[in-house]
Amino acid sequence: MALVCSTLLFGCSGDAENQATTTQEESSLAQEAPVEDDGKGIGPVATVEVGAEVDEALAANGKTIFEGKCAACHQLSDQKIVGPGLAGVTERRKPEWVMNMIINPEEMTKKDPQAKKLLAEHLTQMTNQDIAENDARALLEFLRQNDKNI
Repeated sequence: MALVCSTLLFGCSGDAENQATTTQEESSLAQEAPVEDDGKGIGPVATVEVGAEVDEALAANGKTIFEGKCAACHQLSDQKIVGPGLAGVTERRKPEWVMNMIINPEEMTKKDPQAKKLLAEHLTQMTNQDIAENDARALLEFLRQNDKNI
């Protein structure tokens, strides 16, 4: 009998703790402000200065990075392989968005409306290639160069 009572007491107290934890988590989630869609995406890049002309040296560095880390899943045309084709991406998206998607793909596909749509359309999560911000900037410049040459 004592065993039954102690089991019930511990079971009930555990449920109360779980309910309290769940309520705290739900409250915390409810307090999070919705992500504002400013077109810049989610990540460390808040502003990017791009010139009217492509920086050829930076674009050349970006091409090397693209060939090593991106070309297995992305074409520079509009053709889809695993991920979407990248032709015109710098015309459709802000520079900050492009860089944040390169640097922070998991959080982008969870929180950014455009990245969520891409994930739903292509059904494949972009792999985080652990690209530093300066390398993401070089990739952006390479993509700008590609879009100017189309």
